Amino acid sequence: MASKLSVAVLLLCVGVCVARNSDFSIVGYSEEDLSSHDRLIELFEKWLAKHEKAYASFEEKLHRFEVFKDNLKLIDEINREVTSYWLGLNEFADLTQDEFKAAYLGLSPPPARRSSSRSFRYEDVAAHDLPKAVDWRKKGAVTDVKNQGQCGSCWAFSTVAAVEGINAIVTGNLTALSEQELIDCSVDGNSGCNGGMMDYAFSYIASSGGLHTEEAYPYLMEEGSCGDGKKSESEAVVSISGYEDVPAKDEQALIKALAHQPVSVAIEASGRHFQFYSGGVFDGPCGAQLDHGVAAVGYGSDKGKGHDYIIVKNSWGAKWGEKGYIRMKRGTGKGEGLCGINKMASYPTKDN
Repeated sequence: MASKLSVAVLLLCVGVCVARNSDFSIVGYSEEDLSSHDRLIELFEKWLAKHEKAYASFEEKLHRFEVFKDNLKLIDEINREVTSYWLGLNEFADLTQDEFKAAYLGLSPPPARRSSSRSFRYEDVAAHDLPKAVDWRKKGAVTDVKNQGQCGSCWAFSTVAAVEGINAIVTGNLTALSEQELIDCSVDGNSGCNGGMMDYAFSYIASSGGLHTEEAYPYLMEEGSCGDGKKSESEAVVSISGYEDVPAKDEQALIKALAHQPVSVAIEASGRHFQFYSGGVFDGPCGAQLDHGVAAVGYGSDKGKGHDYIIVKNSWGAKWGEKGYIRMKRGTGKGEGLCGINKMASYPTKDN
């Protein structure tokens, strides 16, 4: 009881004195922060200020402090063991793994993929003709990192990133498009903030005539009525011809497609290592139970370290990972790829 009381008193008073100290390392804590309980409380207060967190009650704050401590213990343990990537105290540090999974994922893959009735157009590309590295961000085909928030709409963000990419490649114009329109209107197989699948969203875009811009149909982080966000029916839309699936469990096929355009991919992202990823070439641990839609926007190699990777754009904001991105190891020897990234890749087509 005395220990809890001392924690409570410190949590109440420490915020003012640490607010001025916002010097964070790349992982969000230092060795000194782990040296005592008082330092942990100060670290928690700094973290609260940095991420502008507030709780409804003091009891909730105490609970979140305990969750924070547990997460920090894991983060520090992993950072002492792993050298290829590192974890950090990001905005999810006060969430349990179950809470994180419930709020920030949202892929709902069906028992079997719906066939796109199209062939894989990059099948005959020779491996020796592929560039050693591709980064569509540098080629002007990737918009700024977005944030889905606590809405299971990752499938919409993955879809939009791929459509923004092929549209920029074909037309030369990089245009931010509307995830909200997909959440509201792409309902054949998709369930808004309760999950969906990229192929179904591609099918909607192709059949409906295209997507409105993000400006015309802004993101609400909740489901709305189809059409409510449009400024007018005359707003310019970006259309696609259709979509194609990358052959499953074929990393070479994924790289062939990625050499030509950004690709929607599905991964298992519910693990605590993924939750707190802060930088480096991620190589697990993770399974292949797909639960999150993201966009592959390039590939390359970590020179000198022998780590080949795929560049993945996430939808958890620019504070997560490497400014919103993660580099995921490729060449694992498993057909499904790291976190299942080779299992369910697809891309939009735009033939005119």
